[in-house]
Amino acid sequence: MSIEFLLTTLVIVATPGTGVLFTLAAGLSRGVKASVIAAFGCTLGIVPHMLAAITGLAALLNASAVAFQTLKYLGVAYLLYMAWNTLRDKGALAVPEETTAAAPSAGRVILSAILLNVLNPKLTIFFFAFLPQFVPAGSVDALPRMLELSGLFMLATFIVFAVYGACAAAVRNHIISRPVVVAWMRRVFGVSFVALAGRLAVQNQ
Repeated sequence: MSIEFLLTTLVIVATPGTGVLFTLAAGLSRGVKASVIAAFGCTLGIVPHMLAAITGLAALLNASAVAFQTLKYLGVAYLLYMAWNTLRDKGALAVPEETTAAAPSAGRVILSAILLNVLNPKLTIFFFAFLPQFVPAGSVDALPRMLELSGLFMLATFIVFAVYGACAAAVRNHIISRPVVVAWMRRVFGVSFVALAGRLAVQNQ
């Protein structure tokens, strides 16, 4: 296994983005179990990008400005939707001010996490441009190699995101007992999703 691939994967996975933000919110609002569920959902959201890279759909996104822009703005719209739900204290990112507040189901959290990553065209481009560099041209085992590297990327994503969530859950009790802190935290998460949506909107192919 290439050390360059491992190091680059860790840097990419550990860099805060929508998945990290989602997992942190889950850990802060509902504890370790919720953060692990969110991390799992974010990891599942990588599968469509992996399949796209293997089947060649990533090449279409890379070549077609219309396809790329369509996926990009769907991602922007979903990020803004998540921001709206967060600011209104609804949805999978809600941070309850009372420990008795109803929590979203695991299925709902996983679905939200999957959509966050599915509607991220940069992940598809990453799989198309980055992974092939570690698969020798004309190799007879190109497909197994691609699957192996993709699996490693997904494993790293799950572990790193789960660690992020566990760290957030560790300080959960110090936060949810302070309504003012909870309110400001909700605003920070909401504004952060708006900022991520803006960054995605101005990115070019």
